[in-house]
Amino acid sequence: MVKKKTLVIGASENPIRYSYLAVQKLNAHQYPVIALGLKKGTIGNIEIATEKKKFENIDTITLYLNPLNQKGYYDYILSLHPKRIIFNPGTENDELVDLAQQNGIHCLEACTLVLLSTDQY
Repeated sequence: MVKKKTLVIGASENPIRYSYLAVQKLNAHQYPVIALGLKKGTIGNIEIATEKKKFENIDTITLYLNPLNQKGYYDYILSLHPKRIIFNPGTENDELVDLAQQNGIHCLEACTLVLLSTDQY
């Protein structure tokens, strides 16, 4: 089975943040994971990128940014053509959901950590 390449937006090297735990858990489940955050750092052996690069073959984007901070990422997210976007608790955003769905992107309001721990990822 091919594992879903995942971009974590809002990644932080603070170990009490859910984005940190998500990167760790995705990596532990052997999903190819890319971390994107405001500050450089590392989560385990994964570097946190700070530039919005044109990453290829992104299956899933999982968000850890509040809706206000997501606005600056709309065009970037859509340009990556992910198959789905996971809106983790606190990131729910009807405006981005509408834009994504208009572009054929499946949207899910869920917790990445729960999806992984229940084999629903």
